[in-house]
Amino acid sequence: MITNDKKSVAFKTLGCRLNQYETDALVTDFSNAGYELVDYNASPDVVIINTCTVTNQSDTKSRSVISQSARKAKNAVVVVTGCMANNFKEKLESQENITFVVENNRKSSILSLIDAHFSGEIVHPDQLPLDVFRYQPVHKSLHTRSAVKIQDGCDNFCTFCIIPMVRGMAASRPVADVLESVRKTVENGFREIVITGVNIGRYEDGTVRFEELLAMILEVPGDFRVRISSLEPDGFGDDFVKLFSHPKLMPHLHLCLQSGSDKTLLRMRRMYDVAQFRKTVTKFRAVYPHFNFTTDIIVGFPGETDEEFQQTLDAIKEFNFSHIHTFKYSVRKGTRAERLENHLPEKIKTERSLKVRDLSVENKRHYFETFIGQTQDVLIEKISQGTVSGYGEHYIPVHFKLSGAQKNMIKKVKLTGIVGQDDEMYLMGELVD
Repeated sequence: MITNDKKSVAFKTLGCRLNQYETDALVTDFSNAGYELVDYNASPDVVIINTCTVTNQSDTKSRSVISQSARKAKNAVVVVTGCMANNFKEKLESQENITFVVENNRKSSILSLIDAHFSGEIVHPDQLPLDVFRYQPVHKSLHTRSAVKIQDGCDNFCTFCIIPMVRGMAASRPVADVLESVRKTVENGFREIVITGVNIGRYEDGTVRFEELLAMILEVPGDFRVRISSLEPDGFGDDFVKLFSHPKLMPHLHLCLQSGSDKTLLRMRRMYDVAQFRKTVTKFRAVYPHFNFTTDIIVGFPGETDEEFQQTLDAIKEFNFSHIHTFKYSVRKGTRAERLENHLPEKIKTERSLKVRDLSVENKRHYFETFIGQTQDVLIEKISQGTVSGYGEHYIPVHFKLSGAQKNMIKKVKLTGIVGQDDEMYLMGELVD
């Protein structure tokens, strides 16, 4: 434990919400151990880079951040962890500008590795404990809301996806540990908790499935609200819809469609078809008409015809997603999709990506328009010269004027109009007394 000669540490995170949570948990560990948290441009003693490898673009970004960090903090201990550390471990270990490469299943013990290093002990990352749920409840965070990890890994083996190889097989955190983490996170002052994992709909601990666990979380005492991170459109039942009548559970789901074509979904080895996805959306909006669905779409998957892509555009219009994470298909070594025929040219992928993005912006504007004149309870996350911003219950971005505001407040706001374009679009509002 660091008591004298206080060391500084900086973090850089790429990729998914699960990575963000794991970074926040490490921030808590290092802060409790006496390390000073600084920007990674501020010559820290330690730089921890939590990487992503889901696409070629993710790899490029991760490599760029590693190079920048090593260049700006020449004397720092550079730790590379996250999914890229699993996917390119040997290559990263051979780089002189990286001190340690720590795989995902040992990431939670990085503090002990760094403490040992500064104490003069020789510890190899492969000697660290194997435990994907060892993280302590977040106290010191880089974000206003905090996540709670309930699950890791995936057994689906979609043909395009490398996650089972870098995150491992599906594993669920014990119910008691999840509930204790939620309680402590609320005690630490967080007003919003995000339930996260790789494939959380497949959570299973004994007889407790995802829906039962979520119901237990909602009954934890305290003034907080709950969101669900990215979810596969399978693995949960009809009772799931009913849970959203609970005042703590926010009416938004990031439900991953990937394609609007059943033929493409079959080649992707997804566990549903468009009709099943439609059934889920219809059930929710029959009860909650303004329920917000966001999604992921992959364009240019091997063999995707013009007709199949048009089916995706039709599905986007039908389901009225308010936001779409659009990915151009990129080959991941070792996946089944690598061996599929009819890989598409990059030009076609780019053209299709732009069409999806344009339609996404159109959907977003239409969805936002339905909220003008309504109110939202907004969690304040940013403050700038008297204007505050955050997200309402439906996960729509809201800006409004408020003097004396503090982060982590929840305020009721009447929405008055739409401002901005594309990804910068948000709703303006007025504080309701």
